[in-house]
Amino acid sequence: MQQVNAVILDWAGTTVDFGSFAPTQIFVEAFQQTFGIDITLEEARIPMGLGKWQHIEALGKLPGIDARWRAKLGRSMTPQDIDALYQAFMPLQIAKVVDFAEPIAGVPEVIAELRRQGIKIGSCSGYPRAVMDVLAPAAAARGYAPDYWVATDDLAAGGRPGPWMALQNVIALGVDAVGHCVKVDDAVPGIAEGLNAGMWSVGLALSGNEFGVQWQEYQRMDAAEVARRRGLAAEKLYAAGAHYVIDTLAELPGILDAIDRRLANGERP
Repeated sequence: MQQVNAVILDWAGTTVDFGSFAPTQIFVEAFQQTFGIDITLEEARIPMGLGKWQHIEALGKLPGIDARWRAKLGRSMTPQDIDALYQAFMPLQIAKVVDFAEPIAGVPEVIAELRRQGIKIGSCSGYPRAVMDVLAPAAAARGYAPDYWVATDDLAAGGRPGPWMALQNVIALGVDAVGHCVKVDDAVPGIAEGLNAGMWSVGLALSGNEFGVQWQEYQRMDAAEVARRRGLAAEKLYAAGAHYVIDTLAELPGILDAIDRRLANGERP
């Protein structure tokens, strides 16, 4: 019955870093330290999933940030400004990312179960390689290590929402049918990445960017607020084209069973 051959997993907000705080907080710090401009965590989250240079570029185009930028500097953000912010972002992110390398609850167990079934574990990230070179071993030491990973700046073609990182996983893992792969992500560009690669796309509504709170805050949150945030996140991920939306990776095995049945019936993503 098993039809799925591989899953391709995002990192922050999907497998590690509940709430996807490592990148968002660093964007806030980089804007303040480099140009003295304040941005909010909520603004920093809006382009999440893009490569970090592209993420900064997208932030500069947000009307609120652009207005603050022009008020401070008398012009909109330039490519040179993006370069300066990126150069500030990188050392801050490299230093901080190890603090957010703990696997999200349930992830090691799910990975062990998928491997028991013979499913290959790929991964890709909006992080550049310099950050992944620090994050990947830190996560491995804490219990999560995929079979393969690729960073957003590894490929000349670019990153999300293009299909290239997902397809590089297909090549590296030796998977012979993209329609039997499942891409899992907590942000809209990652859902689009999976769709553009011809894969099933599964969104995560609770552990990642769209829900946007740390584990401890989530544990204290009342049921009504959890339901409100979950609903908004799921709506956004479904609108991006996700075939399924679940709370966390812990629920993925049940979704893979459903996809197996659809594949066996001749359905494709």
